[in-house]
Order: sequence, then structure tokens, then C-alpha cells
Amino acid sequence: MRLELSGGFLTEGKRKLSFEHLVVKDGVFQVLMDGKSYSVELLRHEPAEKSFVLRINGNKYTLQLKDKYDELLHSLGMDAGAGGGIKELKAPMPGLVLDIRVSEGQVITKGDGVVVLEAMKMENILKAAGEAKVKKVHIKKGMTVEKNQVLVSFE
Repeated sequence: MRLELSGGFLTEGKRKLSFEHLVVKDGVFQVLMDGKSYSVELLRHEPAEKSFVLRINGNKYTLQLKDKYDELLHSLGMDAGAGGGIKELKAPMPGLVLDIRVSEGQVITKGDGVVVLEAMKMENILKAAGEAKVKKVHIKKGMTVEKNQVLVSFE
């Protein structure tokens, strides 16, 4: 389900819902949406993944936030491989290698920055999809890469 929040309204497709909230205490909210009241408690927040686990009226929900930049990266294929267990990091699009943040033999964890790639006048930090050991770095700083070119291999 895709929801958008703007100007005090929550939009789901063509449906527009009025939305207000009241902070009860840190991490606990009372939400009034289209005349119905909801008790919302923040159970967990993962800033790097823009995700939240909420308890709403006693039921647990996981919420993944995406903004226009996340949508752009998704449309360009730059969020591919987010599931972990990958053996290679490939360039999601053509670009210029601005920085390499790992070295061979280094152990990395999910979310660690691996390569900074400039593409379409934007700096993009390509991050580790999971825990791995760097087997080989196939690129050098300043190098131009093509889409799907292997940048780093993992064990």
C-alpha cells in the first residue's frame, strides 16, 4: 500500500483522509484520521533503512518510508541487491568512482558504505547489502564505470 502525507491529509490512491496527531509521550502518539482514533507506539526505528515497527491499536506493523529520491534510485535500479548474500557489487548505472571505502580482506556489515559513485550529477553511496568479506576491489578512484560493471567482489 502506498500512502502520501501532505498538508494535514493522508492520501491513498484517490482517497484523501484528514490526519492529525498528538504526542502523548516519547514514542507514543494518539492519531485522529477521518474521525477515528488510533493509539500508535513506536517499537523500533532503523534510520539507515528508513523503517519503523509500530504498534497500532495492539497490532504490529512495519513501515518503510520512501521519498522522491528513493523512488528515483529504485527506478534507476540502484536499490537492487538489498537482500544480502550477494557475491558482487555492480554499478547500477554508468558513473565516475569518487571514493572507495573498503579494501581487500576487510569485513563489512549491512549498511556500510562501499563505493561512492557520481552519476547524473549526484553522489551516490553504494552500501553493503549484508555482512561480507571483501574479496577483490576491481576499480580505482577516478575510474569511469559502465552499468552492471563489477566494482567489488565478496567472499
